[in-house]
Amino acid sequence: MTRTVVESKSKTVVIGFDEPFCVIGERINPTGRKKLNLELEAGDFSTVERDAVEQVACGAMVLDINSGAVFSNRMAEDPRYADNNFVEPPLMRELVTRVQALVDVPLCIDSSVPEALMAGLEAAEGRPLVNSVTGEEERLEVVLPLVRKYNVPVVAISNDETGISEDPDVRFAVAKKIVERAADHGIPAHDIVVDPLVMPVGAMASAGRQVFALVRRLREELGVNTTCGASNISFGLPHRHGINAAFLPMAIAAGMTSAIMNPVRLQEMEAIRAANFLMNHDPNGAEWIRFARIAEAVAEGRSFAEASAEALAARGDGRRRRRG
Repeated sequence: MTRTVVESKSKTVVIGFDEPFCVIGERINPTGRKKLNLELEAGDFSTVERDAVEQVACGAMVLDINSGAVFSNRMAEDPRYADNNFVEPPLMRELVTRVQALVDVPLCIDSSVPEALMAGLEAAEGRPLVNSVTGEEERLEVVLPLVRKYNVPVVAISNDETGISEDPDVRFAVAKKIVERAADHGIPAHDIVVDPLVMPVGAMASAGRQVFALVRRLREELGVNTTCGASNISFGLPHRHGINAAFLPMAIAAGMTSAIMNPVRLQEMEAIRAANFLMNHDPNGAEWIRFARIAEAVAEGRSFAEASAEALAARGDGRRRRRG
């Protein structure tokens, strides 16, 4: 049975067909977050630190760390800041170090800049997940040797030089190509987590059915774990969390084993907890019962993040004191 193992300094998370659905927290990412981008440019990591703690409290098992900031103000003073190869590596190292000082969960090192991936891998404790490699030849030749060198798993995104195909058979073929090329580098299939690319259902009515069918094929024919950017399914639509909360259990039932998503949302996390229980990935419903108590606290007026943090503190796990 396929098992993708990721580790922090002292915790192990297994992504697998017979494991609880792995929630990868997405919020430490300046893309589309103007306030966070400005804070990072000013050397302010307070939002990053708060997001790290809140996401783990709310149920994130892995944290995605994305260093794709744009330092527009600094560009005027120093043109080197217009180059992501200059900005991202030191920022990634700082983000990884600060997050690890606050929470003890595995990390997902997320960048399109190979030097930033390397900086994150060097700073990370344990065995992080790399995000990501695509089917583009240049990307394969740069990222796969890095993955092999550090012996870490990698997210494989099903697009190549031709872009993102609307044809699910093409996206499957790209995923298969990446798995085969990874094998050439000595990287086993269980260390490949394929993102079959979720299309917005508002733009493509068959998007949900497509991804469910793709996930089944990836599991049955390639034997790989899967992930996705869960909120893509509802892009551009009203009441997005309702759509996301319906999509996630359906994806889990189809065989999806993880998602990069915002865990600080009661509706989506409730759907995942229920799906884990229904898929027999929650022995005796222990996690569902714990979650029900959090939901009761929210009904009484607490925020989901506050109620989750209080529940986590009562259990005495999930975080450690900050160094220094």
